Amino acid sequence: MALRSNFRRQPDQRTFTGECPVHGEVDRSEVEQFDGSMAVRPCQQCQYHGLRIAPQGSDEHSQALANLRAESVNSALVGSGITPRFAESTLTTYRATTPAMDQALETCQGYADNFGEHFQAGRNLLLCGNVGNGKTHLASGIVQHVIRQHLAVAVITTAAEIIRVFKRSMVRDAGYTEGDVINELASFDLLVIDEVGAQAGTQYELGVLHEVFDRRYNLVRPTVVVSNLPARSKQDAAGNATPSLEQYIGARALDRLRENGAILVGFTWTSARGRA
Repeated sequence: MALRSNFRRQPDQRTFTGECPVHGEVDRSEVEQFDGSMAVRPCQQCQYHGLRIAPQGSDEHSQALANLRAESVNSALVGSGITPRFAESTLTTYRATTPAMDQALETCQGYADNFGEHFQAGRNLLLCGNVGNGKTHLASGIVQHVIRQHLAVAVITTAAEIIRVFKRSMVRDAGYTEGDVINELASFDLLVIDEVGAQAGTQYELGVLHEVFDRRYNLVRPTVVVSNLPARSKQDAAGNATPSLEQYIGARALDRLRENGAILVGFTWTSARGRA
């Protein structure tokens, strides 16, 4: 079986011999948490007893279920691709100081809250516009929300990273193929592709991104696209076409992204970076 191209990494773990109040000296383990800390996992024997033997509805059974859910959510968050810089970027920590920012936050919150509906419809979300407006913050917040509240498999990555992984697949002994990369990216409940338009825009890159969008489109899987460019080109005063998202993913891919009631949020206000 080919190796995964590893957009979703697994949490680091360490095993050791430790004490359990019930079972005495047993094999224990600790696992990496989303906040970077390490947490000791429940005793495996206690967890088994709580899930398989304890009566349903008992405190022991409820605690074992809570442990299982917490581990699943933490694993999904660690594997989400959210970087340490954006680990605390949630929808509740986004500071909206203008009506336009309020509207952007409200739209992203609505998309996250109603993700089950958008997932069924394969409905996409496009966050396009000026730099420094908090698009990655909001996108990371959506990823965290759908993982925590909907138990979804959600991943955020950049267009450039997707290109790099595709190129690495062509190296001898890479352990995975281009097809594996497409299958992996298509498998996620939600895929967020950040910094679309920051790459070179070559025909190879257009082809790669089109394949990813096309596979998710055919599988009816929602995608969030984040770009510092407007969706479509306009003509400047000299009659030249301005740079746009369409230029970097192709007209056909953009049209497919915008099908089925796709949601477009424009970020047109001045960058908030560097403000005191």
